[in-house]
Amino acid sequence: MATLTKSTLFNEQVVNDLISKVKGESVLAKLSQQDAISFDGNKYFTFEFENEIDIVAESGSKSHGGIKVEPITVVPLKVEYGARVSDEFLIADEERQLELLQKFNEGYAKKLAKGLDIMAFSGTNPRTGSKSDIIGANNFADKVTQSVTFEAGTIDDVIEEATQLVTGADGEISGAALSSLTGASLAKIENGVGVKLYPEFKFGGNPGSLGSLPVQVSKNVTINSKLEGVVGDFRQMFKYGIAKEIPLQVIPYGDPDNSGKDLAGHNEVYLRAETFIGWGILDANSFAKIVEAGE
Repeated sequence: MATLTKSTLFNEQVVNDLISKVKGESVLAKLSQQDAISFDGNKYFTFEFENEIDIVAESGSKSHGGIKVEPITVVPLKVEYGARVSDEFLIADEERQLELLQKFNEGYAKKLAKGLDIMAFSGTNPRTGSKSDIIGANNFADKVTQSVTFEAGTIDDVIEEATQLVTGADGEISGAALSSLTGASLAKIENGVGVKLYPEFKFGGNPGSLGSLPVQVSKNVTINSKLEGVVGDFRQMFKYGIAKEIPLQVIPYGDPDNSGKDLAGHNEVYLRAETFIGWGILDANSFAKIVEAGE
């Protein structure tokens, strides 16, 4: 690894490591499957069959079944994270440079994973907390219309009600993303004689399942939104992807973070990582959301 003094790229090993860490930290990445997303976007087609199959008698006529085809295009958007470090980085030996880049990679992967969840659940910019015009309605809070109201004392029944909304709309259930409050509420439910029904959720537990339902518990679900959970077909009807060409810039001059402090004047360099990431909810009726009362 040569001394870094200008724009470069994460090498393949670091890129794969970053993507692996994102899978381990993101609720949505754990519940769904990653696709390779091109810079021009991926087009997915969803088919809605309007009728059931028809029996045709010998020499009988065939009737129209009907189908709706709705294309969904998943276009990646660019996110970035930057940090100032001492310009000693530029003159450090290769081992020290690699160590710093690995630590930066680990931290960035966690922020990217959390950011994916925040953007896809709430439709907001993770840094500002404000709604993003770029994301628009491509998020669970806005796009999913089937909803049930959060009730702490009967939250297991609420989750069951949400699953029934999905299956009642001919959808499949592959998992649930639950807020920390929902997980804590599950931990408190008793069977009437003081025995906890879901002790595995106590003390912030994230057991990975609720009965036969795969679940992930995280505060990411409710950041910048009124969501307390989403139930549905994450495996087939939610797609996300990260572009493998992930630029890492090492900027030695100027004021790249608009802080008003010149890098050279403060003996600093700036590390900036940018990632192209995209996601899409292919069928809103394949999901139901759990929302706070009054929403």
